[in-house]
Amino acid sequence: MERRKALGLIAATGAAATFTARPSFAAEGGRAASATGQGKAKGGYTFALDKNVKRTSVRFKNRYGIEVAADLYMPKNAKGKLPALAVSGPFGAVKEQSSGLYANEFARRGYAALAFDPSFTGESGGVVRDVASPDIYTEDYSAAVDFLGLQKIVDRERIGVQAICGLSGMALTAAAADSRIKAVATASMYDMSRSMSRGHEDYYTREQRQEVVDHLSRQRWIDAENRTYARLSHEVPFDENGNVAPSNRVLPETLPADADPVTKSFFDYYCTERGYHPRSINSTTAWTATTPMSFFAFPLMTNLDLLAPRKALLVAGADAHSRYYAEDAQKMAPDTVDLVIVPGADHVDLYDRKKLIPFDKLDEFFTKNLA
Repeated sequence: MERRKALGLIAATGAAATFTARPSFAAEGGRAASATGQGKAKGGYTFALDKNVKRTSVRFKNRYGIEVAADLYMPKNAKGKLPALAVSGPFGAVKEQSSGLYANEFARRGYAALAFDPSFTGESGGVVRDVASPDIYTEDYSAAVDFLGLQKIVDRERIGVQAICGLSGMALTAAAADSRIKAVATASMYDMSRSMSRGHEDYYTREQRQEVVDHLSRQRWIDAENRTYARLSHEVPFDENGNVAPSNRVLPETLPADADPVTKSFFDYYCTERGYHPRSINSTTAWTATTPMSFFAFPLMTNLDLLAPRKALLVAGADAHSRYYAEDAQKMAPDTVDLVIVPGADHVDLYDRKKLIPFDKLDEFFTKNLA
């Protein structure tokens, strides 16, 4: 089954695999460290806090007045003014997952690193929960820069951004519009505006794009009449008969035996002990059903040329289904955007497989471009 048909439909097809329930979230020492690295933390973390890193829970507001929840990772023996990174993603994940892992590693290497939950998700504010906005998510990066630049230990002339998966398009958009961001790197980049409005690998026909718009418009009436917000596929699939066929989960409750490889890899991260988190949309539920409307209306990376003379580094797995997003972005600005392809890695490997994530190259990139 092709991924574009499987997403949103796969929960209702095939025989279930042996995994049938989300894992419980025991906060054992190391994996679920608190802000100081000792004892239990609310919700827990999917990675071990480095012994040389301090983690502190912080809050700040974006320019819309929404409170953004974050963890600030700092090297314990930091001296002088540090370079800093704002870190977020993947789309539908929380700071206790991949972004925290990245921030932890960068702090170990001498950065002040801020892993944050985008507005409306995780522990961040926002009245309607689990709604995504490309505009507000882009603003969250600039708000994170505000926060970092006000810290006495941070050199505000050396602030960059590290994004993962679906927050990457917002990071590049933010950097193009905010010259305080001196460098930006992404891992397993997704352009969520392109993904939602055109489908995976741009497979939507012109007629199907209109059908998705009509589906979203009808859903607005349903939500208005019910005075609530339904949850359905943010990447709207079509069934075997060519009809719009959304699901009320990002990933299935159980994994069918005939699941496609991409769904398997996402399930293996979000729905097992490897990466499950109870606040993660991808682990537990779906986005609000009308979320794609704003992504149709707000194309990302339109002004990517304004990033120059600053630099971007895009990292993609050689076997990733999303690789084309990074390759196409590099073609848009070849003198500004560099591309690193990781052999033997798929899209999800770059979430947490530290032996595959090229942290040395990322560190080298930021050291050079935040100088």
